[in-house]
Amino acid sequence: MFSFFKKKKIVPHIKLNGVIGNVGKFKQGIDFAGQEEIIKKAFSLKKAIAVAVTINSPGGSPVQSHLIYKFIREQAQKKKLKVIVFAEDVAASGGYLIACAGDEIYANSSSIIGSIGVIYSSFGFKDLIKKIGIERRIYTAGKNKSTLDLFVEEKKEDIERLKSIQLDLHKDFIDVVEESRGSKLKKDSGIELFSGEFWSGKKAKDLGLIDGIGNADQILRQKFGDKVVIKKFEKTKSWIAKKLSSSENQVDQLVNILEERSIWQRYGL
Repeated sequence: MFSFFKKKKIVPHIKLNGVIGNVGKFKQGIDFAGQEEIIKKAFSLKKAIAVAVTINSPGGSPVQSHLIYKFIREQAQKKKLKVIVFAEDVAASGGYLIACAGDEIYANSSSIIGSIGVIYSSFGFKDLIKKIGIERRIYTAGKNKSTLDLFVEEKKEDIERLKSIQLDLHKDFIDVVEESRGSKLKKDSGIELFSGEFWSGKKAKDLGLIDGIGNADQILRQKFGDKVVIKKFEKTKSWIAKKLSSSENQVDQLVNILEERSIWQRYGL
């Protein structure tokens, strides 16, 4: 009996679900601090023959995305384990950046994949406060401290400075994708892969953004046999987080919901 269990093939399965970063108070978003120990435990599991990661995220913080991506790659190299990534509803923007930590990436044919770009969105209330008789007063030390203030006229130099930062972030994203996917990318397809556009899983496969179509259980059993043991690793919501979240007033809850939904709805979800 002992030898039977000893020969079992084990695949730790990390589940990452939600917007990346701290969206709203007490949210269960994906961030490095919350996932570091889970990832480390998954890669440290004895007898593991590979590590699976399921990602379901429309993106969010580029920094948190990059930290998680880099940590997964470091653990994979340290433990000499192959990483197989599975996209569920969506792996877009930072969600796709994390997916690039995989040696192989799979998705459903209807998954949303890609959005390799950088976005910043805001509002302008200059005319509104003027209409209701409010005067905006700003005092700064440092001439650029009030960059892109919502209540004053946009300045050309502020926009140019923001665009410069976005281009740096975009290049970092492109570098990750090119390093991860390499020659698999179909750059001669006539489609600009790094424009921020996103595609169905089926089209993403044609473009080389993923390796195949299929879900985690299906692909892992195909690769390692029907008797493979898939052990799930997923962040759970703590008791204190649940209590604090339930204590939020209705306005705060609504703002948090709208903030998160606005990110998901970029991809029609």
